[in-house]
Amino acid sequence: MKTVVIIQARMGSSRLPGKVLTDICGRPMLDRVISRVRSALTPDDVVVATSTEPGDDQLYAAAEQYGWRCFRGSHLDVLDRYYQTAKQLSPDIVVRVTADCPVIDAALIDQVARKLLEADGRLDYVSNTLEPRTFPRGLDVEAFTFEALERTWREARDESCREHVTPWIYRNPGLFRTRGIVNSEDLSGYRWTVDTPEDMQLVRSIFAHFSGRDFGWRDILQAYAEHAEWQQFNSHIQQKAA
Repeated sequence: MKTVVIIQARMGSSRLPGKVLTDICGRPMLDRVISRVRSALTPDDVVVATSTEPGDDQLYAAAEQYGWRCFRGSHLDVLDRYYQTAKQLSPDIVVRVTADCPVIDAALIDQVARKLLEADGRLDYVSNTLEPRTFPRGLDVEAFTFEALERTWREARDESCREHVTPWIYRNPGLFRTRGIVNSEDLSGYRWTVDTPEDMQLVRSIFAHFSGRDFGWRDILQAYAEHAEWQQFNSHIQQKAA
C-alpha cells in the first residue's frame, strides 16, 4: 500500500503574507514542515502542492533550491490541485498536511495513517480533527483513500468543499466510513499553527527552546511548564472559519 503525504502550501495569507517561507530559527517554515513529515515511518513520498498563481512562483523556486518535490495546480479549487497531484503519484493512501503547521508530529502522522492502513478497506477517512477536537491546533493530520479523494473530486460541488479538500468526506457519513483519533485529554485550547505574527512568535520560541534537538508534541507540552509566557503569545487569536 503506497502512502503519500501532500502538503498544501501557498504564499498568500490575509493575516501573514508569505508565511510559508518565513524564517524559523534559520530555516523556512515549509522546510521545517517537510523535515518533520519526512521523519514519519509510513509515508513513501512527501510532496508539496501549490498553485499556478504568479504569487507562488517564489515558493516553486524555493522548492527547486531546497530539493522539495513540488506540483502546481488550481489556486481556488484546491481539491482539484490535490487530486491532480495525487493522480501523478498513484497512491493508495493520501495524507493531508498543511504548510502552516511547523510542529507537525511524525508519530501522529503514523498513528493516523496506520489506523487507515490497518482497517484494510473498512474505512475511507481517518483524522485527529473530527469533533470533538482534542489535539492542539497545528497537529492536524487527515488520511484518506485515493478512491475517496477521487469520488470527492467527481461529486463535490460546494465551493467550501473544493477549497478545503476534505469536508465532502466527513460531512457525508452515508457515503464514506470515517474514524476520529482522540487524545485522552482535551488539549484543543493550545494553538501551534501559524496564521498571525503572534503565532510565529510562539513557534520560533518553541524551536529556539529545543535548539536543534528532535522533539515531539508531548515534549512541547512539557516545555510549557518552563515557559508560562508561551500561552499568552497567541491565546487571543481566533481560528478562521473553514
